[in-house]
Amino acid sequence: MQWIKVGLAALVITASNFAFGANDTALAGLELTPPRLSFIEGNASFWRPGAEDWAPARINTPLAAGDTLYTGARANIEIQVGPRAFARAQENTQFGLVNLEPDFVQFSLNAGQASLDLRSLPASHTVELDTPNAIFTIEHPGYYRAVVENGVTRFTTRRGGRATVTVAGRPQQTISPSEEVVVSGSGAPVVVTYVAPPLDAWDRWNYARTDHEIEALSGRYVSQGVYGVGALDDWGTWRVVPTYGSVWVPDRVAPGWTPYSTGSWVWHPYYGWTWVDDAPWGWAPFHYGRWVFIGGYWAWAPGPIIVRPIYAPALVAFFGVGLDVSVRIGIGLPAIGWVVLGWGEPLLPWWGPPGFIGRPWWSGWGGPRVVNNTVIAHTTIVNVNTIVYEHTKTPRALVAVAEKQFGSGPIRGIPFSPAHPREIQHIRDAHPVRPGPGSLVPVKGDTIRPPAAVASRSVVATRPPRETSLPWQPAPGAKPRTAAPAPRVIAPLKRPEADAALTRPSFGEKGTERPRPPSPPRLEDLRRESPTAAERVPQRSAPATIPPAATRPAPRATPPATVEKTPQRGVPPTAAPPAVVQPIPRAAPPAASTPPAQSRPAPHTAPPARALPGRPANELSPRQPGGGSQSHSPGKSGER
Repeated sequence: MQWIKVGLAALVITASNFAFGANDTALAGLELTPPRLSFIEGNASFWRPGAEDWAPARINTPLAAGDTLYTGARANIEIQVGPRAFARAQENTQFGLVNLEPDFVQFSLNAGQASLDLRSLPASHTVELDTPNAIFTIEHPGYYRAVVENGVTRFTTRRGGRATVTVAGRPQQTISPSEEVVVSGSGAPVVVTYVAPPLDAWDRWNYARTDHEIEALSGRYVSQGVYGVGALDDWGTWRVVPTYGSVWVPDRVAPGWTPYSTGSWVWHPYYGWTWVDDAPWGWAPFHYGRWVFIGGYWAWAPGPIIVRPIYAPALVAFFGVGLDVSVRIGIGLPAIGWVVLGWGEPLLPWWGPPGFIGRPWWSGWGGPRVVNNTVIAHTTIVNVNTIVYEHTKTPRALVAVAEKQFGSGPIRGIPFSPAHPREIQHIRDAHPVRPGPGSLVPVKGDTIRPPAAVASRSVVATRPPRETSLPWQPAPGAKPRTAAPAPRVIAPLKRPEADAALTRPSFGEKGTERPRPPSPPRLEDLRRESPTAAERVPQRSAPATIPPAATRPAPRATPPATVEKTPQRGVPPTAAPPAVVQPIPRAAPPAASTPPAQSRPAPHTAPPARALPGRPANELSPRQPGGGSQSHSPGKSGER
């Protein structure tokens, strides 16, 4: 252990800087991860209070209370609200985030249909869904779907989900699993129940999307609370390298690309300046962990797995850019630059309360704490004026832009390498660029808007919306624009203590009965259709080095192997020799994970063919399909 030189502006870093105390109410909210706009298909628009107008929705946008989304025809969106919890909206739907607290999330559905796929929900956490004539309160994991059309609201529970429904003028009522509640009318709504209808295409798509996210192979290397892990499987390769352990290398980036160079800086009502990356995988690598540069590749190193990862709006250090740099790279003054943090380096926050801004911060990072290439202890004194960030010496790692372009849409920053350290001045306190109405959305432009009948429709709720404060004063006489009228707050009637239990709504009458669902298949039948790994003998093949994914040829389909059934002594007549199974090629990324045109990154050319650093991380064990019959030596195994 070494000690860092003490200066006049030195700060003592103690254990309280690494984890918030239970009594530190000023910092407790910083542990809240904002919901992530994780998927967009088709045309969708985004509204944030204080913005000039509706704007095209952009993937990876961190949402805040008051944000509203609207989907056009044949469009779908997905919002990740927890490690295993997702909210989705279908076409012609206005879906909003009303309130966001550590144990309470409140959504609004003015029109259309939405689903809440909650594979897990912590104890004492509540999700509320507000509609024009009913409020649905959820406190149990399950799958929930709501449809609002023609003055009628339908709400369905599946996978053991339970909820309560609240309407004006009557007590709360319970909704049992596998049930559909129909609420008609607005003044004195009528509530009836039916059995849940069979799954349709929308439900099955929701199930598949959630399965893809929570069953990702990348979950082996990333802490459980990190969002956006499923996209890492589709767009990159995991490797194992010395010093950093498991690292993720993106497949398709442009030559000379550097982290935090293709995206937008937006103003988040709570976290201030926040990075929104253009890449469909651009959430986890830009809000957790650190980036490293090895073997000519940028790789994301999540660090050791920890119990409670903490979100950061961006993991960069900001710099002021001098005149010499501005002239050399062709940007105007004043200018601002930033550089990605290296392995274990501290973040100097630009958000939060005054005592928090500018203090070295390692919360959410489980690896070693490094300052000037020196590992430090929790009680080491760190002089923030002497920190030299590792990637200021990495070619083209610094990105600069004129201040007038910062926070006004997609950046056109220019990567550069400083000729001398004096050309950049480290910003260690409040961020110098002040936001405006144009800073609230990642990108501006023409987009779809909800019809007037939908935009003027209000919902009922149990809590009023949280007021959003803006860091600027509105113009005199200007009226704040909203996406929809404020919710009508209603309180459920209290039942007498003698009858405190919730009742169920009355059963509806329809005349047709849903057929009995089929029984699950027998295990032996499934084994005959798809043999397990233990019943297969994989083909042996010589170890080979596979080129990077961006340069691999497209895999060709392999016909299934045929086996001639020949009787053997001592073997029952029905037994057959095990089939020879070809290694399964790595599949191309699913089309569903590709963002729409307005959210898709610019076309990237394939990097030059060269070996990725380290050795493959996702190696199959012996006697598994594609894994070979014996272990491969390190560095010789092919990628899959």
